[in-house]
Amino acid sequence: MKQSLALISWNVNGVRAAERKGFPAWMAHGKYPIVALQETKVSDLALLSDELKNLDGYASHWHCAQEKKGYSGVAVYTQEKPLKVKTDFGKSILSGEGRVIELTFPLGVFLNIYFPNGGASDERLNYKLQFYKEFLEYIKALAAKGQKVVFCGDVNTAHHAIDLARPKENIDNSGFMPIERQWLDKFEKAGFIDTFRLIHPHKVQYSWWDLKTFARARNVGWRIDQIWVSQNMKAQVQDAFILDQVPGSDHCPVGVTLKI
Repeated sequence: MKQSLALISWNVNGVRAAERKGFPAWMAHGKYPIVALQETKVSDLALLSDELKNLDGYASHWHCAQEKKGYSGVAVYTQEKPLKVKTDFGKSILSGEGRVIELTFPLGVFLNIYFPNGGASDERLNYKLQFYKEFLEYIKALAAKGQKVVFCGDVNTAHHAIDLARPKENIDNSGFMPIERQWLDKFEKAGFIDTFRLIHPHKVQYSWWDLKTFARARNVGWRIDQIWVSQNMKAQVQDAFILDQVPGSDHCPVGVTLKI
């Protein structure tokens, strides 16, 4: 009987591109029970290969971005069939742009999120901040019901100076602006825990590097891919890790091991 469960979160920057770069082989090698992907860039599942939709040993669950082709989108591969899959959050901002998928397991509620990037314009920054607000309200309501909550994804914000290589130079750039980081403070105040910082309070390690400046070779990166748990799951967090040697995207996979 399994005593622990390892789950992975990875912004693949296009799941079809990831397929060409060996994603199916990586999945076969790793055999993680839950693998959550962001920025799949899938608007129509009919465009995907059968292999991507039916990886050996996994069921796949998708929330596609219908508003814009080749944009956003999330997916989760699971070895265990979830009790429930949810992509419709009503009139909430969480329903739009294929950014959120929620799966319910006996362990608890698992959310995979591709949080918005606020760098394009003031309008998109405001959209990102509103997204944080509505998402926090949503997970607080889950926790208030006694649910165990895990959420992961590309959070698109580095929380503290330790989480990026050049904090001083980026204080006015989206992704490290105080107004964005305050929302991660609010996640913590509400009782949610960044698992990597729980296990590694002082470790410097990144999950995203700018492709244009070849930043990965110099390890000039940001830790913006994160996995969080509700307070009632803190004791179940056994390990948290960043697989920064895995190629295939401008992001690398991040993971957590939970006691079950």
